[in-house]
Amino acid sequence: MSAGRPPRAGAGPAAPAPFRRAVSAVKSFLSGDPIRPELRLAEMPAPQRLAPHATALEGSVLRDGDEVAEGRLIVLYDPAGRDGWVGGFRVVAYIQADLEPEIASDELIGSVAWSWLTEALEPVGYADASGTITRAVSESFGTKRGTPSTTELEIRASWSPTGEDLTGHVQAWCEVMCTVAGLPPAGVSALPDRSGGTRS
Repeated sequence: MSAGRPPRAGAGPAAPAPFRRAVSAVKSFLSGDPIRPELRLAEMPAPQRLAPHATALEGSVLRDGDEVAEGRLIVLYDPAGRDGWVGGFRVVAYIQADLEPEIASDELIGSVAWSWLTEALEPVGYADASGTITRAVSESFGTKRGTPSTTELEIRASWSPTGEDLTGHVQAWCEVMCTVAGLPPAGVSALPDRSGGTRS
Protein backbone atom coordinates (compact mmCIF):
# COMPACT_ATOMS: atom_id res chain seq x y z
CA MET A 1 0.00 0.00 0.00
CA SER A 2 1.37 3.42 -0.91
CA ALA A 3 1.84 6.06 1.80
CA GLY A 4 -1.22 8.17 2.46
CA ARG A 5 -3.64 5.73 0.88
CA PRO A 6 -6.78 5.42 3.06
CA PRO A 7 -7.69 2.05 4.57
CA ARG A 8 -10.46 -0.11 3.19
CA ALA A 9 -13.13 -0.19 5.87
CA GLY A 10 -15.27 -2.79 4.14
CA ALA A 11 -14.73 -6.50 3.83
CA GLY A 12 -15.12 -7.02 0.10
CA PRO A 13 -13.36 -9.70 -1.96
CA ALA A 14 -10.15 -7.62 -2.06
CA ALA A 15 -9.84 -7.64 1.74
CA PRO A 16 -7.67 -10.38 3.30
CA ALA A 17 -9.56 -13.37 4.68
CA PRO A 18 -8.61 -12.69 8.35
CA PHE A 19 -10.05 -9.19 8.10
CA ARG A 20 -13.22 -10.43 6.40
CA ARG A 21 -13.72 -12.86 9.26
CA ALA A 22 -13.12 -10.07 11.77
CA VAL A 23 -15.75 -7.87 10.11
CA SER A 24 -18.22 -10.77 10.20
CA ALA A 25 -17.54 -11.23 13.92
CA VAL A 26 -18.05 -7.53 14.62
CA LYS A 27 -21.22 -7.26 12.55
CA SER A 28 -22.70 -10.37 14.15
CA PHE A 29 -23.42 -8.21 17.20
CA LEU A 30 -25.72 -6.00 15.11
CA SER A 31 -28.17 -8.77 14.28
CA GLY A 32 -30.12 -11.22 16.38
CA ASP A 33 -30.90 -10.78 20.05
CA PRO A 34 -29.01 -7.96 21.81
CA ILE A 35 -26.41 -8.88 24.42
CA ARG A 36 -28.39 -6.89 26.99
CA PRO A 37 -31.61 -4.87 26.62
CA GLU A 38 -29.85 -1.76 27.94
CA LEU A 39 -27.15 -1.90 25.26
CA ARG A 40 -27.42 -0.29 21.83
CA LEU A 41 -24.85 -1.00 19.10
CA ALA A 42 -24.43 0.41 15.60
CA GLU A 43 -21.86 0.35 12.84
CA MET A 44 -19.88 3.56 12.45
CA PRO A 45 -17.35 4.80 9.87
CA ALA A 46 -13.89 3.48 10.65
CA PRO A 47 -11.16 6.11 11.11
CA GLN A 48 -8.93 6.64 8.12
CA ARG A 49 -5.17 6.20 7.76
CA LEU A 50 -4.61 4.14 10.91
CA ALA A 51 -4.19 0.81 9.11
CA PRO A 52 -4.79 -0.68 5.65
CA HIS A 53 -8.09 -2.16 6.88
CA ALA A 54 -10.43 -1.03 9.66
CA THR A 55 -13.97 -1.54 10.92
CA ALA A 56 -15.76 0.05 13.87
CA LEU A 57 -18.75 -0.05 16.19
CA GLU A 58 -20.33 2.55 18.44
CA GLY A 59 -22.40 1.72 21.48
CA SER A 60 -24.44 3.25 24.27
CA VAL A 61 -25.97 2.03 27.51
CA LEU A 62 -29.42 3.22 28.56
CA ARG A 63 -30.80 3.15 32.08
CA ASP A 64 -34.37 4.32 32.76
CA GLY A 65 -34.38 5.85 29.29
CA ASP A 66 -31.24 7.93 29.85
CA GLU A 67 -27.88 7.33 28.20
CA VAL A 68 -25.39 6.65 30.98
CA ALA A 69 -22.44 5.39 28.93
CA GLU A 70 -21.14 5.45 25.39
CA GLY A 71 -18.26 3.85 23.58
CA ARG A 72 -16.46 3.08 20.35
CA LEU A 73 -14.58 -0.03 19.27
CA ILE A 74 -12.19 0.05 16.31
CA VAL A 75 -10.59 -3.03 14.79
CA LEU A 76 -7.42 -2.33 12.79
CA TYR A 77 -5.74 -4.84 10.51
CA ASP A 78 -2.39 -4.67 8.77
CA PRO A 79 -1.21 -7.95 7.21
CA ALA A 80 2.38 -6.77 7.63
CA GLY A 81 1.91 -6.01 11.31
CA ARG A 82 3.15 -2.92 13.13
CA ASP A 83 5.68 -2.14 15.82
CA GLY A 84 4.03 -2.82 19.17
CA TRP A 85 1.42 -5.16 17.69
CA VAL A 86 1.26 -8.90 18.19
CA GLY A 87 0.07 -10.20 14.82
CA GLY A 88 -1.89 -8.21 12.27
CA PHE A 89 -4.75 -6.97 14.47
CA ARG A 90 -5.01 -4.14 16.97
CA VAL A 91 -8.20 -3.24 18.85
CA VAL A 92 -8.80 0.32 20.03
CA ALA A 93 -11.55 0.99 22.57
CA TYR A 94 -13.11 4.09 24.08
CA ILE A 95 -15.69 4.15 26.89
CA GLN A 96 -17.15 7.16 28.68
CA ALA A 97 -19.72 7.00 31.48
CA ASP A 98 -21.26 9.10 34.22
CA LEU A 99 -20.08 8.25 37.72
CA GLU A 100 -21.56 8.75 41.14
CA PRO A 101 -19.43 11.42 42.91
CA GLU A 102 -18.61 9.12 45.83
CA ILE A 103 -17.30 6.48 43.42
CA ALA A 104 -15.31 9.00 41.41
CA SER A 105 -13.63 10.26 44.59
CA ASP A 106 -12.11 6.83 45.21
CA GLU A 107 -8.40 7.08 44.41
CA LEU A 108 -8.41 3.46 43.23
CA ILE A 109 -11.16 3.85 40.64
CA GLY A 110 -8.63 4.08 37.80
CA SER A 111 -7.00 0.79 38.79
CA VAL A 112 -10.38 -0.82 39.29
CA ALA A 113 -11.64 0.31 35.88
CA TRP A 114 -8.48 -1.00 34.19
CA SER A 115 -8.95 -4.36 35.95
CA TRP A 116 -12.51 -4.54 34.59
CA LEU A 117 -11.06 -4.40 31.09
CA THR A 118 -8.17 -6.81 31.59
CA GLU A 119 -10.35 -9.34 33.42
CA ALA A 120 -12.92 -9.22 30.60
CA LEU A 121 -10.15 -9.79 28.04
CA GLU A 122 -8.32 -12.53 29.93
CA PRO A 123 -10.51 -15.42 28.71
CA VAL A 124 -10.19 -14.43 25.04
CA GLY A 125 -6.45 -13.74 24.96
CA TYR A 126 -4.71 -10.39 24.54
CA ALA A 127 -1.23 -8.89 24.62
CA ASP A 128 0.47 -5.51 24.98
CA ALA A 129 -2.53 -3.66 26.39
CA SER A 130 -2.06 0.05 27.00
CA GLY A 131 -4.35 2.90 27.86
CA THR A 132 -5.45 5.72 30.14
CA ILE A 133 -8.22 6.17 32.68
CA THR A 134 -9.46 9.74 33.14
CA ARG A 135 -11.84 11.22 35.69
CA ALA A 136 -13.43 14.57 34.89
CA VAL A 137 -15.55 16.73 37.22
CA SER A 138 -17.81 19.39 35.69
CA GLU A 139 -18.94 22.22 37.98
CA SER A 140 -21.41 24.93 37.02
CA PHE A 141 -21.15 28.64 37.90
CA GLY A 142 -22.92 31.91 37.24
CA THR A 143 -26.45 31.49 35.94
CA LYS A 144 -25.89 27.71 35.95
CA ARG A 145 -24.72 27.57 39.56
CA GLY A 146 -27.77 25.52 40.56
CA THR A 147 -26.87 22.72 38.15
CA PRO A 148 -25.48 19.71 40.02
CA SER A 149 -21.86 18.79 39.43
CA THR A 150 -21.25 15.78 37.23
CA THR A 151 -18.40 13.30 37.19
CA GLU A 152 -17.33 11.20 34.21
CA LEU A 153 -14.98 8.28 33.76
CA GLU A 154 -13.21 7.79 30.45
CA ILE A 155 -11.32 4.69 29.35
CA ARG A 156 -9.05 4.75 26.30
CA ALA A 157 -7.28 1.50 25.59
CA SER A 158 -5.76 -0.64 22.88
CA TRP A 159 -4.55 -4.21 22.77
CA SER A 160 -3.49 -6.96 20.40
CA PRO A 161 -5.71 -10.07 20.17
CA THR A 162 -3.68 -13.26 20.41
CA GLY A 163 -6.02 -14.99 17.96
CA GLU A 164 -8.04 -14.06 14.88
CA ASP A 165 -11.53 -14.64 16.34
CA LEU A 166 -12.54 -11.21 17.62
CA THR A 167 -15.99 -12.17 18.90
CA GLY A 168 -14.82 -12.32 22.51
CA HIS A 169 -13.08 -8.96 22.22
CA VAL A 170 -16.28 -7.24 21.13
CA GLN A 171 -18.09 -9.04 23.94
CA ALA A 172 -15.48 -7.83 26.46
CA TRP A 173 -15.88 -4.20 25.30
CA CYS A 174 -19.65 -4.46 25.69
CA GLU A 175 -19.26 -6.01 29.14
CA VAL A 176 -16.94 -3.26 30.36
CA MET A 177 -19.19 -0.54 28.97
CA CYS A 178 -22.11 -1.98 30.95
CA THR A 179 -20.00 -2.38 34.08
CA VAL A 180 -18.77 1.22 33.93
CA ALA A 181 -22.40 2.29 33.49
CA GLY A 182 -23.20 0.61 36.81
CA LEU A 183 -25.21 -2.33 35.51
CA PRO A 184 -24.99 -5.64 37.38
CA PRO A 185 -23.33 -8.58 35.61
CA ALA A 186 -25.46 -10.19 32.91
CA GLY A 187 -27.84 -12.74 34.39
CA VAL A 188 -27.84 -11.12 37.85
CA SER A 189 -31.15 -9.62 38.92
CA ALA A 190 -32.91 -8.61 42.10
CA LEU A 191 -33.18 -11.45 44.59
CA PRO A 192 -36.47 -12.23 46.37
CA ASP A 193 -36.47 -11.72 50.10
CA ARG A 194 -38.33 -13.93 52.58
CA SER A 195 -41.33 -11.64 52.66
CA GLY A 196 -41.94 -12.21 48.98
CA GLY A 197 -40.57 -8.84 47.87
CA THR A 198 -37.30 -8.17 46.13
CA ARG A 199 -33.98 -6.77 47.16
CA SER A 200 -31.07 -5.63 45.06
